[in-house]
Amino acid sequence: MKITNALRTGVWCLALGCPQALAQPLNAENPTLSPARHAGEGTEPPAPAQPQSGDANAVSNQSASVPPAGTERQLSLSDAIEQALKAQPSVRQVRAQTQAATARVEQARSGYLPQVTGVAAYQRTTGNFATRPGAIPNTASGVVTRTSPNFNMFDYFNFSITASQLIYDFGQTSGRWSAAETAVEASQANEKATRLQTIMNVQSAFYQAWAQRALLGVAEESLTNQARHLEQIDASVKVGVRPEIDLAQARANLANAKVQLISTQNAYEIAKDQLRAAMGVVDTLPFEVADDEAPAVQSEDGPVDPLVARALAGRPDIAAYDRQFESQLQSLRALRGGYGPSLVASTTATEQGTQLNALVPNWSFGATLTWPLLQGGLTTGQIHEAQANLEVIAAQRDALRLQIRTQVDQARLAVRAAKASMGAADEALSNARQQLKLAEGRYSAGVGNAIELADAQVAYTSARAQIVQARFNLSSSRAQLATAVGLR
Repeated sequence: MKITNALRTGVWCLALGCPQALAQPLNAENPTLSPARHAGEGTEPPAPAQPQSGDANAVSNQSASVPPAGTERQLSLSDAIEQALKAQPSVRQVRAQTQAATARVEQARSGYLPQVTGVAAYQRTTGNFATRPGAIPNTASGVVTRTSPNFNMFDYFNFSITASQLIYDFGQTSGRWSAAETAVEASQANEKATRLQTIMNVQSAFYQAWAQRALLGVAEESLTNQARHLEQIDASVKVGVRPEIDLAQARANLANAKVQLISTQNAYEIAKDQLRAAMGVVDTLPFEVADDEAPAVQSEDGPVDPLVARALAGRPDIAAYDRQFESQLQSLRALRGGYGPSLVASTTATEQGTQLNALVPNWSFGATLTWPLLQGGLTTGQIHEAQANLEVIAAQRDALRLQIRTQVDQARLAVRAAKASMGAADEALSNARQQLKLAEGRYSAGVGNAIELADAQVAYTSARAQIVQARFNLSSSRAQLATAVGLR
């Protein structure tokens, strides 16, 4: 997998001397898992090497080692991921969305349960009777019909309780209930996909910080070597065996190394701030990123088809589309039930009157059959919309499947290329180390010059930076492959 542009810039600027570029933070366009340690390396990185002239073993093969953490806490990748899954707002948001989807199941299920409504009403009203066409005055009640209005006020109380139960509605309620339950499963799959994306973001930020810390170790060793070269050249100039220009060049090299170190330290701090943001935390407690690396992915050297099959079976975003499709089918079934009638049984008990101690009770029960015979095409339009939404979900799912195959294949090829580059980077470092040793020896013997020594130092620093890049590439590629196949 392609390394981020900022890391590539930092690697070459550290080697060739453009320190201002190192102050730029690494971007997070390619989320990664932890880089995996290759064979023969220990579990903890050694301190930066302090090479001495003529000592070929002074520079450790741990070329991407980082400076000791001192008293600051070590932040491992697992700790960073655990913190992000607790605090990251995006994770909390999808968790709440799943809870909301669960609540919608309760709402949809309520249609099958009894509905009970109680009403208590009080009125202060006049008792005048008003006739209307087609109505027969009720004289049996003893109410006297007045020819002129009377504004005497009366109390009127009305208490009622009504219970109803849905009997049958051609699958409308059951379809909505099933759709809501399937939507919960889709929401849960989306939650898993968001968690996976959050983990990817944390891994990306973590390993970019890890790479900057490794480059910081390279910068510190480069500064140590430049200081030692300055002492060596200064001694030669004082005895008159070397020209003054060599001393000026050595001082310039040392100053550049100091600037590079400061820039790399700043880039490391920026990368740690980005890691805090990915974790969803706002504390500023100091920490050092641990030297974690991504393990190998099972079958990473094998053919692409088994990996693609594994991804299609394990990716939560695929599962989310499957559940969304099923939920939409159930909603379509509920809509089709709108063509039929619904049957509801109900009963009502009332007490009414003008005095609380003389209320008149009544009780009734019955059933209501409701059949929407003509709605102007409303149900038909809703069904057509649901069918179109089904096709949208199916097309999105197919597009994701195509994308997954591309992601898996690209990540697999990137792992292969990164593995091959590791050997070449180790060989380049070995040669650069030998070149630096010979250049230091030649300069001490008086047969070399300052330019040769400076070139050898640049080559060695570049080789160490390439080791950082190679380890980062391998880890990022493995991380991308693990994410592509849906691994946690």
